[in-house]
Amino acid sequence: MAEYRKLGKKTKLRKALLRNQVTQLVYKGKIVTTEARAKEVQKIVEPLVTLAAKEKDNFEEVTVKAKVARRDKDGKRVKEVVDGKKVTVYDEVEKKITKDAPSRLHARRQIARVLYPVVEVPTAAAGRKKNTKKVDLVAKMFDEYGKKYAGRKGGYTRIVKIGQRKGDAALMVVLEFVEA
Repeated sequence: MAEYRKLGKKTKLRKALLRNQVTQLVYKGKIVTTEARAKEVQKIVEPLVTLAAKEKDNFEEVTVKAKVARRDKDGKRVKEVVDGKKVTVYDEVEKKITKDAPSRLHARRQIARVLYPVVEVPTAAAGRKKNTKKVDLVAKMFDEYGKKYAGRKGGYTRIVKIGQRKGDAALMVVLEFVEA
């Protein structure tokens, strides 16, 4: 008896497919896929959510001083001439940052090992790098899913059957996070 489904793919392709589907499930909240794939994705996502729920409050807030470049009204850096060279002007500000405990840092790295990085591109500037932003899915796991499922002991996702695919009659399902 096999421990996992091979899904008709070689190892690297199968792992990439499952990582992509896990990433999309965490990013969007639900995905439409085949039943076999959904069961494999579910086996990967459930422990990640458990890890996030366990370590959700394991951090401390620290205030640090940081240098930030001064900007003008157009958002460009302000420069001044010092010894004949143009130098950027920096202001010192206090920032509050969260410092993870060692166990939360380990959990963060375990989750980041599975999820792909996601970049949001606004629809108005599709295909351009301007105004794109990286989505921190690991932080989303701790802040959203970790807090949402803190009192729950498993069963964070559900599979809803929606019928057969037209081409090959594969059973299609919706894999989604349940409401807390």
